[in-house]
Amino acid sequence: MENTAEYTCAYCGESNVTFVDISAGFQQSYVEDCQVCCQPNVLFVRVDEDTLDIEIDSECES
Repeated sequence: MENTAEYTCAYCGESNVTFVDISAGFQQSYVEDCQVCCQPNVLFVRVDEDTLDIEIDSECES
C-alpha cells in the first residue's frame, strides 16, 4: 500500500512530496533527492500502526 507524505528538505527548506510504501514497515529510512535543489536527504519515516499517519524527518546526507 502506497501513500504520499510531505517532508522538508534539510538543505533548502522546500517542501517535497514522496511516496511511502507502508508494506515496507512502520519505521523506514532511505535517501531521496530533493525535487527542488537535488540534494540527497536521509528520510526517517514513521507510520502510526493504528491510524496509518505518516511522519517524516529529514537530515543532510553526510
